[in-house]
Amino acid sequence: MDIFEKLIKNLGPIGRHSDRAHEYFAFPKLEGELSNRMLFRGKEKIVWSLNNYLGLANHPEVRKTDAEAAARYGLAYPMGARMMSGNSDYHNQLERELSAFVKKEDTVLFNYGYQGIMSAIDALCSRRDVVVYDAESHACIMDGLRLHPGHRYVFKHNDAEDCEKQLKRATEMIKTTGGGILVITEGVFGMAGDQGILKEIAALKQRYAFRLLVDDAHGFGTMGATGAGAGEEQGVQDQIDLYFSTFAKSMASIGGFMSGDKAIITYLRYNIRSQIFAKSLPMAIVIGNLKRLELLRSHPELKETLWDKVRKLQEGLRERGFNIGKTNSPVTPVYMSGTVPEATAMAADLRENYDIFCSIVVYPVIPKGQIIYRLTPTAAHTDEDIELTLNAFSEARKKLDAKVYDVAEIPVV
Repeated sequence: MDIFEKLIKNLGPIGRHSDRAHEYFAFPKLEGELSNRMLFRGKEKIVWSLNNYLGLANHPEVRKTDAEAAARYGLAYPMGARMMSGNSDYHNQLERELSAFVKKEDTVLFNYGYQGIMSAIDALCSRRDVVVYDAESHACIMDGLRLHPGHRYVFKHNDAEDCEKQLKRATEMIKTTGGGILVITEGVFGMAGDQGILKEIAALKQRYAFRLLVDDAHGFGTMGATGAGAGEEQGVQDQIDLYFSTFAKSMASIGGFMSGDKAIITYLRYNIRSQIFAKSLPMAIVIGNLKRLELLRSHPELKETLWDKVRKLQEGLRERGFNIGKTNSPVTPVYMSGTVPEATAMAADLRENYDIFCSIVVYPVIPKGQIIYRLTPTAAHTDEDIELTLNAFSEARKKLDAKVYDVAEIPVV
């Protein structure tokens, strides 16, 4: 069989809906200034689908810095991989400032968070090593584990008892393999919004020998007294051996980083394939990230405003009887029951008749019969945005319960 033929015949569980979903439910185009309200198909919508937590995407100082850096350096400089010809004082400065902010000895920059953590797992773990990881880890972690040639054990989501059970298995395994153990979890889980049980996992270090890697993409800038993340929030930042985050969330930019003890970061810097064999982050992006980090540190009111909106949205949803699960972060899931066609019909109704744009999560990402509407409040949202959204969701739920959205297939909009 032609390798392409089998793929064209089976576009995958999401791709098979591409004729109806493309550029509406999948690959939609939001236009205008990145903010709480944007244009979708020429009409203004309240947008709850951007991870622009602190509202930095359109901050005037950020826009000015981005423009000036791009005008001075363009997007090509520096050319080449960082190890060969793509390093600069600004790259080094950003690493130093990130290290100080997250209270680690050293930091290595990544061009993209997704590729970075995948490649870091590959660099850290040999076939003799064992990885123990949370069952609801992000796709970037799962893809990194697919590169791992050794054993891996998964523990039930945020279940300290099961984590210990898997650590016992891993400890027995390395007696045979002669390797070590890496535990991987998240600071904030991006789908459900609950924080990882970092404190409980760190306590297991008293009984088991392992290193802890935390993906804190959603916690960096939003959690903790200074915004240094979920480890700071839970008082265990010093127990995290490798702290990873991305610039794509609270920093509203591109790239990522990993911080830890100088010795292990030096090892990663010289062995992480996604950086050694890829062009360095453009200077304009690095300088823009320095400005974003400066604002994150010097303007705590950005995080305070974010959390004011988070509380109002989440309390409003709970008061109206919506199930938002166990979230204790800005990530706000709204759980409902229904089919994929019902979910898409409801999403279309919210967009077309209530001007509410939010992301829906359905099968195969979650089990059949479940619907998650994931709302991402930001510092840019207003109280009016929240009230209009709460009213819209209340009306849409009535329609869902009344089977108004009970259609045979994904609607064509």
